[in-house]
Amino acid sequence: MGSDQKTGNLLFLRPVKTVGDYFQTEHLLADLKSRSLKGVGVTLISQSALFAIRMGSTMVLARLLLPADFGLIAMVSVFVGFVSLFKDLGLSMATVQRSEITHAQVSTLFWINLGLSCVLMVVVGASAPLLAWFYNEQRLFWVTIILAGTFIFSGLTVQHQALLNRQMRFKSLAIIDVVSQAAGVAVAIAMASLAYGYWALVWMIVASSLANCLLVWMLTGWHPGRPSALRGVRTMLAFGGGLSAFNVINYFTRNADNVIIGYLLGSAPLGIYSKAYNLLLMPIQQINTPVGSVMLPTLSRLQDDPDRYRRYFLGSLGAIGLITMPLVTFLFIMAEPAVLVLLGDQWTQAISVFRWLAPAAFFGSINVAPGWLCTSLGRAKIQVRWAVLSAPISIAAFLVGVRWGVEGVAASFSATWCVLFVLFLYWSCRNSPVHLIDLARTLAAPVAWSVVAAALSALIFEIWEPEFPPLMHLVSGLIIFAAIYTGICFSTPSSRQLIKTLPSMLRGGGESPNG
Repeated sequence: MGSDQKTGNLLFLRPVKTVGDYFQTEHLLADLKSRSLKGVGVTLISQSALFAIRMGSTMVLARLLLPADFGLIAMVSVFVGFVSLFKDLGLSMATVQRSEITHAQVSTLFWINLGLSCVLMVVVGASAPLLAWFYNEQRLFWVTIILAGTFIFSGLTVQHQALLNRQMRFKSLAIIDVVSQAAGVAVAIAMASLAYGYWALVWMIVASSLANCLLVWMLTGWHPGRPSALRGVRTMLAFGGGLSAFNVINYFTRNADNVIIGYLLGSAPLGIYSKAYNLLLMPIQQINTPVGSVMLPTLSRLQDDPDRYRRYFLGSLGAIGLITMPLVTFLFIMAEPAVLVLLGDQWTQAISVFRWLAPAAFFGSINVAPGWLCTSLGRAKIQVRWAVLSAPISIAAFLVGVRWGVEGVAASFSATWCVLFVLFLYWSCRNSPVHLIDLARTLAAPVAWSVVAAALSALIFEIWEPEFPPLMHLVSGLIIFAAIYTGICFSTPSSRQLIKTLPSMLRGGGESPNG
């Protein structure tokens, strides 16, 4: 490829003029405040759109399909998602995190990712009979075969998306996410309306993956060259290998509950559990995902500037806590109307599962913290150590909890996750620019405000006992909770100061209010 090759000149994108422009990041440091703030804004807007698309599709599809349909897809998704971790091998984050990188190195990583994806496609397809036998569900055979084909699409995009993240081209990433998700949802709703059942969910995944691949190549503009010798990417493979090891172990741990429920209880209970889990975490992910997509490349650029690193980290985590923690406590007290409004009457069993999962979601609302620290500082060994410890503990808890059905698994998940997450935070903060006491001080107020607002709101509804339909119950609860939470936030000078300093902390231009 010649050094003067142009990229696609789409009207809404900043053109990249030369091959070197894809890999240089020095120009980003001069305007890091503005880029990171704009990145958060763009991705928050896109995630709001994604949230609307996903929530709307959830409400529609939950009424068109059965819990067992969602359970079937969850059975396959656990295995497909696990295998898909190997197509990346942590090499996308290695491209983002590395301070200097070349066209030849990224090209080599591209071909490694694509080769692995082809191998994994064959592995997943060959595993179709085994999955059908394991779950005693013959419908899984062709579902697995079809989903295996999506590995080609994802393998083609790993390094392209990493380059977009490295260059902090968040507008392009936002367009890709929203359009590809909308394409998949449109296919699913159309097929569900035509009574295709669980196949609507299968082809939603396929359509979304295909659209994502096409858009990534169109908007990136970069084309890989020939692979070079592996010695040029050995350090990146080592970093990616450590990160991949953590992802593999952590994924297995986080999805063991689905496997156990599907194997021992069947597809319908798994559909109830997975839908309650996804419904509770969806709002949190819509916030954590965009902020994380901006913060990881930003923190990676600041790993040699501890003071700025600390300010960026604490500011962003404080902002996340202010939004996600009250959101989880609100959903906990409004679990019944939320499930009835969003899913429908046939999902009433999900209400208790929803509540049992809430404590884990409360801690999970800031689960990005250890990942930001370990990944941006290149400390994958800490992540692997925690994953190795948490895996047997979590799986043992699931096996005990399943004796009491899906509610027992949800309760055991919350109990183990809360304890293990605190340990993960402690290990991640050691010898880093951020101390554990910094996190405690930053999050103390959001934790206290959220709990108090939830308790007062629940007390009001306990005394009031309104005879509202679910939608009005949910809306009135939101108004009351928001009024109480906002009032508490502005009730003391220290509270107001924390809120006022958040914008400057996100821009990296202010000190944390706690030092």
